[in-house]
Amino acid sequence: MPKHGKRYNKIVAEFDRNLAYAVKDAVAMVKKTATAKFDETIELIANLGIDPKKADQQVRGTVSLPHGTGKTVRVAVFAEGELAKEAEEAGADVVGSEDLADRIQKGFLDFDLAIAAPDMMRHVGKLGKILGPRGMMPNPKTGTVTKDIGQAVQAFKAGRIEYRADKAGGVHVPFGKASFPEENLFENFRTIMIALNRAKPASAKGTYLKSIFVASTMGPAVRIDTADIREVAR
Repeated sequence: MPKHGKRYNKIVAEFDRNLAYAVKDAVAMVKKTATAKFDETIELIANLGIDPKKADQQVRGTVSLPHGTGKTVRVAVFAEGELAKEAEEAGADVVGSEDLADRIQKGFLDFDLAIAAPDMMRHVGKLGKILGPRGMMPNPKTGTVTKDIGQAVQAFKAGRIEYRADKAGGVHVPFGKASFPEENLFENFRTIMIALNRAKPASAKGTYLKSIFVASTMGPAVRIDTADIREVAR
């Protein structure tokens, strides 16, 4: 068992870890107990009733949060010509084509998200082993392979995020900072849950939302009542 400090143990004493709380109560609790010396990230953790090994039960997509994540997103764009210029004007942090691919192969990873024009995938394809494990490989399903480069850059900079189920059917998504007002955190949470509900694979059987938690960077996870989620995420 991992050992926790006095601060963590004090936080745990604030609530009953065996209970499932209403969404607003859970958000308020996590915000209240996020007392680290930095602005902690608030994250949603979902355990889905899917079989990720099956191609027709993949859960992956993007959603635009109404209040953003509170994080400055560094965007790398693979584009040339007018699309490269469009990316720069939209606020991309680094823009290139084959030269950018070469930099990444040599260890450059000073970005959080990669977007590519369709004709650039001939250069991006060789980066699969580097970007794939980090969840940064451009993909048409998430809007990161697109001809609408400027629009995509602006959207991700403004708060569009990607969600993706891992090999165990888990989804981990940041949806704000401890400094956010409770209502903003609630609205961001609700937006993600609506997207996850809509992304439910038709072939998934049984309980889809097996368990949902919210947690801050340094705090324990608070379980949410799935019945309440069904009410708020309609």
